Amino acid sequence: MFSYVVKQHNKPMRSSGDRPVIMVTNDDGVDAPGLLALVHALVSTGSYVVQVCAPDSEKSAVSHCTYRHPLVVKKVKIEGATAVSVSGTPVDCVSLGISKALFPSVPDLVISGINKGNNCGYNIVYSGTVAGAREAFLDGVPSISLSYQWNSTKSQINDYLLSAKACLPIINAILVDVKNQTFPYGCFLNVDFPTDIANHKGYKLTKQGKSRSRLGWKKITADIQIEKLLSELSQENHTQTISSEHEHLLFQRHHWNSQFSEDKDDETDKKSLREGYITVTPLGALSRADEDSHNYFRNWLPNSS
Repeated sequence: MFSYVVKQHNKPMRSSGDRPVIMVTNDDGVDAPGLLALVHALVSTGSYVVQVCAPDSEKSAVSHCTYRHPLVVKKVKIEGATAVSVSGTPVDCVSLGISKALFPSVPDLVISGINKGNNCGYNIVYSGTVAGAREAFLDGVPSISLSYQWNSTKSQINDYLLSAKACLPIINAILVDVKNQTFPYGCFLNVDFPTDIANHKGYKLTKQGKSRSRLGWKKITADIQIEKLLSELSQENHTQTISSEHEHLLFQRHHWNSQFSEDKDDETDKKSLREGYITVTPLGALSRADEDSHNYFRNWLPNSS
């Protein structure tokens, strides 16, 4: 048996003149508009010291993946912030950023986002954005993941800034609780902003639902030489090969928007997001099965008691 231990850093209390340190990461890359809008909103308040430690390219849907090879860290220019790009995943960025190996101190808060696209329901398991916040949580650092429900026909770049500004009250509330040592370190927060963020219905505490965008695969070519195939493959178009003795097939991954299970509970994240709320969902690291499943396997295992 083993268990996760969530550690709380006992940092000295700041004087009233000190500004809290916020570290920002994401999975869309250090130059993504969602991250830049968030940093701009934070810097514009003049209330925080802002650090950025984000992937050097898009790392969407990598979940809690971490690279084993050495990471390349480069300084990047983002006005008002100390910023670096990292040749790794969001989890790598957060782990490095809070380790004191890169920055001089542990941040007071880690924010991952703002992601392009919502992170609700079962999609939370895939999300690199949520994993960035989860990594900080596992190491005892307060964290929050932010995602905007981008719509290709309705959304505009400025919606990221509106989302960031709408989240400032939540960010401030977390930092007050951290300073007062009342923040609940047993969870982190996942926040989703609706498409029409300018006319959102307010903040709503929600729980993770069961919605899911299913993965699909499309065969796009066959019977080509492996040398040519490998030269055409790239990480960006998410292609993979399936080889056999006689041929090599090429498949391209795409997403379906069908729901794995429609949430009927009014308190779930995806349903509330569709209704126009800014959803705030407390998350942990454990994924427990329901009681019925436990009861089933209690009687199913040999010699179980």
